[in-house]
Amino acid sequence: MAEITASLVKELRERTGAGMMDCKKALTEANGDIELAIEKHA
Repeated sequence: MAEITASLVKELRERTGAGMMDCKKALTEANGDIELAIEKHA
Protein backbone atom coordinates (compact mmCIF):
# COMPACT_ATOMS: atom_id res chain seq x y z
CA MET A 1 0.00 0.00 0.00
CA ALA A 2 1.39 3.37 -1.01
CA GLU A 3 1.85 6.12 1.53
CA ILE A 4 -0.68 8.89 0.97
CA THR A 5 1.23 12.11 1.57
CA ALA A 6 -0.15 15.57 2.22
CA SER A 7 1.39 16.74 -1.05
CA LEU A 8 -0.49 14.04 -2.99
CA VAL A 9 -3.76 15.05 -1.34
CA LYS A 10 -3.01 18.73 -2.05
CA GLU A 11 -2.27 18.04 -5.72
CA LEU A 12 -5.49 16.05 -6.13
CA ARG A 13 -7.47 18.81 -4.40
CA GLU A 14 -5.97 21.44 -6.71
CA ARG A 15 -6.72 19.36 -9.80
CA THR A 16 -10.27 18.32 -8.87
CA GLY A 17 -11.59 20.80 -6.32
CA ALA A 18 -12.73 17.89 -4.13
CA GLY A 19 -12.59 17.95 -0.34
CA MET A 20 -9.58 16.79 1.63
CA MET A 21 -11.14 13.59 2.98
CA ASP A 22 -12.60 12.70 -0.42
CA CYS A 23 -9.17 13.11 -1.97
CA LYS A 24 -7.50 11.02 0.70
CA LYS A 25 -10.09 8.26 0.26
CA ALA A 26 -9.74 8.32 -3.53
CA LEU A 27 -5.94 8.12 -3.28
CA THR A 28 -6.15 5.28 -0.78
CA GLU A 29 -8.49 3.33 -3.06
CA ALA A 30 -6.19 4.03 -6.03
CA ASN A 31 -3.11 2.97 -4.02
CA GLY A 32 -1.53 6.41 -4.36
CA ASP A 33 -2.03 6.66 -8.14
CA ILE A 34 -3.25 10.22 -8.65
CA GLU A 35 -4.38 9.66 -12.25
CA LEU A 36 -6.44 6.62 -11.24
CA ALA A 37 -7.90 8.56 -8.31
CA ILE A 38 -9.02 11.31 -10.69
CA GLU A 39 -10.48 8.77 -13.12
CA LYS A 40 -12.42 6.91 -10.42
CA HIS A 41 -13.82 9.99 -8.73
CA ALA A 42 -14.24 12.46 -11.57
